Amino acid sequence: MSIVLGYDESPGAARALRVAIEVAAAFGEPLVLVYGAAAPGGLGEEYRIHHEAIRQTGRTALAHAVESADAAGVPSAVEIVDEKPAQALLGAAERHRARVIVVGSWGESPMRGALLGSTPHKLLHLSTIPVLCVPTET
Repeated sequence: MSIVLGYDESPGAARALRVAIEVAAAFGEPLVLVYGAAAPGGLGEEYRIHHEAIRQTGRTALAHAVESADAAGVPSAVEIVDEKPAQALLGAAERHRARVIVVGSWGESPMRGALLGSTPHKLLHLSTIPVLCVPTET
């Protein structure tokens, strides 16, 4: 089993990383760090450049998260998935037999999340395993 974390270096994700490391350490399980790298569009040179920029941002973010996990003594793996974040996390959770999916929140209202389709909101409705939604620090 594992702990799956959606990570993008946002303030909510930074706090979620700390919580996910604590959970992984408590259960003695590896932490799987996931970055959903779906670029908008789908064709042409602009798409390719945009897609590579998004993947590079993900590589940088996940490298920072791995450093934090290493410092805490928690083994980790990374996945940059060419899907939207919620789908990327659901797929990773299935592949790694996750105990829980951990995500940070931006502190947006439940109505805004429902209308715009926030990742935590989607996961709460689609996941068959527990989702731990970590609020941003105030």
